[in-house]
Amino acid sequence: MTDITEGPVKTRREGAILEVTLDRPKANAIDLATSRIMGDVFASFRDAPDLRVAIITGAGQKFFCPGWDLKAAADGDAVDGDYGVGGFGGLQELRDLNKPVIAAVNGIACGGGLELALSADIIIAADHATFALPEIRSGTVADAASVKLPKRIPYHIAMDLLLTGRWFDVHEAREWGLVSRVVAGDALQEATWELARLLASGPPLVYAAIKEIVRDAEDSKFQDSMNRITGRQLASVDILYGSEDNLEGARAFAEKRDPVWKGR
Repeated sequence: MTDITEGPVKTRREGAILEVTLDRPKANAIDLATSRIMGDVFASFRDAPDLRVAIITGAGQKFFCPGWDLKAAADGDAVDGDYGVGGFGGLQELRDLNKPVIAAVNGIACGGGLELALSADIIIAADHATFALPEIRSGTVADAASVKLPKRIPYHIAMDLLLTGRWFDVHEAREWGLVSRVVAGDALQEATWELARLLASGPPLVYAAIKEIVRDAEDSKFQDSMNRITGRQLASVDILYGSEDNLEGARAFAEKRDPVWKGR
């Protein structure tokens, strides 16, 4: 995948890491065309064997993403239009994405922008970031957040945020476990890339297995999930248990050295 330097979605690659930056002045809102571009970018990331970790962030320091572009909607973009592969923002419905994604929230993340961040595996936020799900005030529903949020944070807190649409700051987000780390705004990029490099140095087949197990277990009984894991019924688990990397981990431990992961 080559870097994209023009348009509303910019990419930058370093080794096995892909940084995706939403850049649509003034607020990084997402219209249908931008969503389709994002879907293509993340699908390409998913399918590229030499890419291991993605970062999603917004341009500037004020907005991560406010979600749906209401001006584009007023000009004819249908809310139920073609968002492209992966659904809105290219992430929240992207199938079989078995690689880690980090959201670096650099400012306001509301509505679909917060839902986009929720689609990542880890959220790191600048200390000035703020959040909200204000759809209720516009007479509509934050659909993806209504599905995800009560599973991520305490039910009554999730319902408070969904039913009132109120704003909350990054410290409250951290308190409820919505954000994993809070850093100074000028340290966000460095902290995110430090984590991305750590993940990129890890075992990609194990990451794939973790993500598939988590997805499978979300609506399953514990023993049913365990039976599928031990029976190697999950594709990523079956690949892992028969892989060179699985043997390499044991050998490296026995030989008291760092493992060398090959992704096979």
